[in-house]
Amino acid sequence: MKNLVISFICFLGGYLLVTAQDNIIINTEGRNTVSLNGIWHYIIDPYETGFYDYRFKERRENDAGAYWNAPVLKEKTDWTEHGFKDPYPIQVPGDWNSQDRIFTYYEGTVWYQRSFDAPKVKKAEDVYLYFGAVNYETHVYLNGKKLGMHKGGFTPFNFKIPKELLQKTNNNLVVRVNNNRYPDEIPTVNTDWWNYGGITRDVKLVILPETFVQQYHLQLDQKQDILTAQKKKRFTISGWVKLNQLVTGGKVSVQIPELNIYEDYEASGDSVKIALQAKKIELWDTNNPKLYEVIISYNTDVVKDKIGFRKIEVYGDKILLNGRQIFLRGISIHEEIAQEVRRAHSKQDAVKLFGYVKELHANMVRLAHYPHNEYMPRMADSLGILVWTEIPVYWTIDFGNQEVYKKAETQLKEMITRDCNRASVIIWSVGNETPVSDTRTTFMSSLVKEAKQLDDTRLVSAALEVHYIDGVNYVDDPLGAYTDIVSLNEYLGWYGALPDACKTAKWETKYNKPFFISETGAGAKGGFHDVKEMRFSEEFQQWYYQEQIAMVKNNFPDNYTGLSPWILMDFRSPRRNNPEYQEGWNRKGLIDDKGHKKLAFYVLQQYYKEIEEQEKQGDRK
Repeated sequence: MKNLVISFICFLGGYLLVTAQDNIIINTEGRNTVSLNGIWHYIIDPYETGFYDYRFKERRENDAGAYWNAPVLKEKTDWTEHGFKDPYPIQVPGDWNSQDRIFTYYEGTVWYQRSFDAPKVKKAEDVYLYFGAVNYETHVYLNGKKLGMHKGGFTPFNFKIPKELLQKTNNNLVVRVNNNRYPDEIPTVNTDWWNYGGITRDVKLVILPETFVQQYHLQLDQKQDILTAQKKKRFTISGWVKLNQLVTGGKVSVQIPELNIYEDYEASGDSVKIALQAKKIELWDTNNPKLYEVIISYNTDVVKDKIGFRKIEVYGDKILLNGRQIFLRGISIHEEIAQEVRRAHSKQDAVKLFGYVKELHANMVRLAHYPHNEYMPRMADSLGILVWTEIPVYWTIDFGNQEVYKKAETQLKEMITRDCNRASVIIWSVGNETPVSDTRTTFMSSLVKEAKQLDDTRLVSAALEVHYIDGVNYVDDPLGAYTDIVSLNEYLGWYGALPDACKTAKWETKYNKPFFISETGAGAKGGFHDVKEMRFSEEFQQWYYQEQIAMVKNNFPDNYTGLSPWILMDFRSPRRNNPEYQEGWNRKGLIDDKGHKKLAFYVLQQYYKEIEEQEKQGDRK
C-alpha cells in the first residue's frame, strides 16, 4: 500500500488541479444517472419578456410573470401570459434550428421546460443536474429557484440540486437559452458556421455520494523515454484524482485489473497525486487502439473508465507517437449531420462521421472550431483516430479585453477537463486564423501557456497566419514561437489564382518545428460537372486536390508532417450566399449535403492509401 497525504495542490508535475473548472463532473457515462433527454416544451421569447420586466430589469424570483415560475390559475379571473404545454414540443438533445421552420434563422432566447420525478437516492447521496452543452448563455431554474448560469456553447456544466428543493414528483425544470452573438463573447459575432441554438447535448441527473471522485487524469509519465520503457517493460503512469470537497481521511483507490495494478492512497484535502508502476503495457496507437478499464474509487464511490496509454511529443521537426514518427492523415469536421441539416449530438452521429473518416483512410481529425460532443473523442479512442480539438477563439476576438480572455480561458479549461483522459486527443488548439498583432499574440500565447500548465501530455497549437514575402509563402507568425507545431490554413488556387499556381509555389517556415496544414480546400456543388476551370464544379475541386497533393509532395519543406483538409462534409453557413452553387452552404466538403462523395474525395483517399501502404512497408520514416 502507498500512503500519500496532500492537503492542497495547485501544481503537480504538469497537472494543475484546483484552478481548473472544479465543479465539472467528468465521465458521467461511468456514473449512476437518469436521462432527461426527450421531449421538452418551449416558449420563443425574442423580447426577453420572461426574464425582464417592462422596465427591462431582471424579474424577481417570485415574480408570477417570470417564465421560470409555473402559472397557478384557480379562478376564472386569474390570468397569465405564459405557459408550457403542447403543441410546442422540442427534442433534447438537439438544436432548435432544425426542428421547426420558425427557428431556421432565429437567434435569441428560447425557454425550455419539462417535469421529472426525483430519482431514488440514499440518505448520504446528492443529485446533480448535468448538461453536455447548451448554446450559448444558459440560466437554469428548478421549482422556481435559480440553480445557476453558464456561458459557452460547447462545454459541459452541472449544478448540485439542494436537497430541500427536490420534490418527490413533478419537479418543474426551466432553462433559459440564448444564442445571440456579441463582440465580447467566445466565439464573437463573425464566424463561418451556423449558430445552432438550444440544448444541443445530453441532459441528465447524476446521483452521487456526498463526497465523490469528481475529476481525474491518468497517462504515461512524460519524463520517461518511451522506447526505453518498452524495452525494459517498465512504465510509469502518473496523474491525479480530485474529490468534490475537502476531506480528512478515507482511501482513494486506483485499479487497472488487466495490468494487475491495485493501489490505495490516503486522502487529505481534495486532491491526490498518483504514481503507478506497470509492466508490459500495450500502448495505444492508430493501429492498435488498446484501452484498459480503470476503476477509481473513494470510499463507496466507484467510477469506471476506459483509458489508453500513449506518449505524444515533438522531437525536432517531427511528431512522435510512442517514440516513432507519425504522419497525420487528417480531415477537418464540423459537428453537423449535413443530410439532416442539424447539429450532431449522438453516438450514432459519431458512428456516421467516423465511418467516412475510416473510408478516407485518415488517421486524424480536426474537430473544428469548438469542442465536439463527448461521443466523438470517445469513439476516436476506440478506433485509433487522432484528434485535434479547439476552442472557438476565431477571427475577430476582442484580444484587448481581459474579460474576453477570461471567457476563452474558461472554455479552454472546460475542454481540457472533460477530455484529459482521451488517448486519441493529441492536440489542444487555442484558436483559428487570428490576425497578427502584439495584443493578439499576448492573448493567444497566454492560452498556450495555460494549456501546457493544465496538461503536459499533449501538444498545443493554433491555426497560424502565413505571409507572402519575395515570392515565398513564409510562416513567421510570432505565435509559432509558443506552439508545439507550426499549423496554418492555406487555400492557394481557390482564393486567388488557380490550382496550377501550386506548381511554382515555395514554402518556408521560421520555426524548426513540425509543419502541418490545418486547412486547405475548394468549393464544389455536389453533382455539378463541367471543365476543370469552372469554379464550383466537382472537376475544379478535383483539380485543386491534385495540385495540392503534388505541391506537398514536391515543394514543401522537410518538416511537413501532415494535413487536415477543409472539410469532410458540406456544412451550413449564412456567409455563403451564391444563389446557384451555395444557397447558405459552405461547399468545400468532400461529401455533399446529400451524403454523396465528390470526385475530390477519391483523390485524397488515394493519397492517404499510398501513405498508409508506405508506412506498412516501412518506406516512410
